[in-house]
Amino acid sequence: MIRSPFLRLARAGAPPTVEATGYGTGARPIPAYGGASARERLRAWSELLRVSALLSVPGDALAGAAASGVRPGRGTAWAVGSSLCLYEAGMALNDWADRYEDAAERPHRPVPSGRVSPGAALGAAGVLTAAGLALAARAGRPPLAVATVLAATVWAYDLRLKHTAAGPAAMAAARGLDLLLGATATVATARREASGAPAAAVGTGRGSRRTASPSSAAFPPTVPSSAVPSSVVPPRAAFPLAALPPAAVLAAHTYAVTAVSRHEVRGGSTAAPLGALAAAAVLGALTASPRRDPYRSTASPRPGPHRSTASPRPGPHRPGARGKPPAAPGRSTVERVTPVLAAVYFRTAARPLLDAALNPSPLLTRQAVGGGIRAMVPLQAVLMSRSGATAGGLALLGLGPLARRLARKVSPT
Repeated sequence: MIRSPFLRLARAGAPPTVEATGYGTGARPIPAYGGASARERLRAWSELLRVSALLSVPGDALAGAAASGVRPGRGTAWAVGSSLCLYEAGMALNDWADRYEDAAERPHRPVPSGRVSPGAALGAAGVLTAAGLALAARAGRPPLAVATVLAATVWAYDLRLKHTAAGPAAMAAARGLDLLLGATATVATARREASGAPAAAVGTGRGSRRTASPSSAAFPPTVPSSAVPSSVVPPRAAFPLAALPPAAVLAAHTYAVTAVSRHEVRGGSTAAPLGALAAAAVLGALTASPRRDPYRSTASPRPGPHRSTASPRPGPHRPGARGKPPAAPGRSTVERVTPVLAAVYFRTAARPLLDAALNPSPLLTRQAVGGGIRAMVPLQAVLMSRSGATAGGLALLGLGPLARRLARKVSPT
């Protein structure tokens, strides 16, 4: 069995430092995991887990919940917690898997510098993965199945696929699955809560020939509307198929950013930032308009005894007629806000990508990757807004300034 040099040095005697392990660059030795203060250990774990990038995670589940057409509830909260745990598990596992490579290329990282032991990083990855799966299980079996596939994708990426041609695709699949986790958990929990609501059978009496429409099946006439939970799922929301397009958008952005990140150590690539810039432009244009709500019927109601069959639209205004012409229908809040959020997304991602394309140095390439990670937040806000959750998207956008402040203290890459 291959043993880590950190473990051998630790067993030999004094705790290792950057210079003791041979990874030093002439700087002041950094205390290793055996003799660091509590503040230094906290700083090391913050760098290992990349806490500044953590704010880009909750929006995945929230965007999935908005796309599902179901009001967020406890299932959404379980999905957010599961996503955070699985994301941090991937961060810890990434540094454990790259400990020898980082020793040569990035010796300041917590594991090669000796501030976090390899065993602790691997153990944290295992514990966080188990916690993420346990939280997903609280939302139901379908969310647990999605979370299991997500966890397997994260471990496969860190251990096998990262340095292969399938690496960007694996990372993109993980982000898309994270959004689907939020949609699945929201729908599964809402369906379970709806099944526990009092319901009376429609047309189950002897000789009854009434057929239940989808709306009457969910809200029987014998049950008052106040007794029906607000999170009851429409029949067509049984499977969150409407979350697939937003998941594909998020996966496409992740693929482009991951392709750029493969050059952040040595730089030198102009094609990757240009490709990511083009992808951001396309995604910004695609998400600038609100999507059609798949759970809202656009058919006109059937005429009944108390309903007028006349069209509510005003007739054409004839020149010379008295009165003012009818006002054109105003734009909704979703139609106003969504293009603005799409522009914020494109600006956040485009500027550092353009700098890296013009000068593909390692520094500017890393800044482009960081900008792509921060652009996740406005992209998630766009996806929420075009699904109708405009207020939630604007609230989520408030995480952007906080993520930028944290990035100045702890690098997201």
